[in-house]
Amino acid sequence: MIFVTVGTQLPFDRMIKLIDQWAARRGRRDVFAQIGPTELRPQHIQWVPFLDADECRRRTAKADAVIAHAGMGTILTALELGKPIIIMPRRGDLHEHRNDHQIATAKQLLAQGRVAVAFTEDELIEKLDHLESVHAARRISPTASPRLIGMLQAFVHGEDVVAGLRRSIGAAMAGRPVKTEVADEPVRQKSDVPLRATPDPEKVTV
Repeated sequence: MIFVTVGTQLPFDRMIKLIDQWAARRGRRDVFAQIGPTELRPQHIQWVPFLDADECRRRTAKADAVIAHAGMGTILTALELGKPIIIMPRRGDLHEHRNDHQIATAKQLLAQGRVAVAFTEDELIEKLDHLESVHAARRISPTASPRLIGMLQAFVHGEDVVAGLRRSIGAAMAGRPVKTEVADEPVRQKSDVPLRATPDPEKVTV
């Protein structure tokens, strides 16, 4: 099963449309997508708008591969569970996010060899066509997740955290506690964010 997720805050129709078209051409019936707050209605894949944190983790655990935006929560879960993941970063110039922090995040993680990255539509199709060549990275320690998310939050707010992100990922790979320069404030996890009412994940629209 291929699990696709775009997070809960913004739609990512460019990626979802591409995967829906790819699934139709390839006759894939094993794609399940969480598509976010959008009016888009994919025709060739199973989908729901939202999943709660537990269900998202369960879907990730069952998946043979994960396709996602460059959201750190999704990436960290896939790395923790040892799942191959392809990330496609949102682009600020296309109004998919307020800036290009996802591109910077993707470049840093790609340099670490932790993820496969599709920066363009053509690259995503190429990687989808050769999913068997996308391998899972070595698992990271789950204790690194809150700190890494904190690093991303600092990055979003314009702080220079590239060096810190690199150190944090290295520590996670080694299973060491992660120290960051981020202020000691609560890190909001996905489970803390109220989600709008959603349909039963098992009763998906096809």
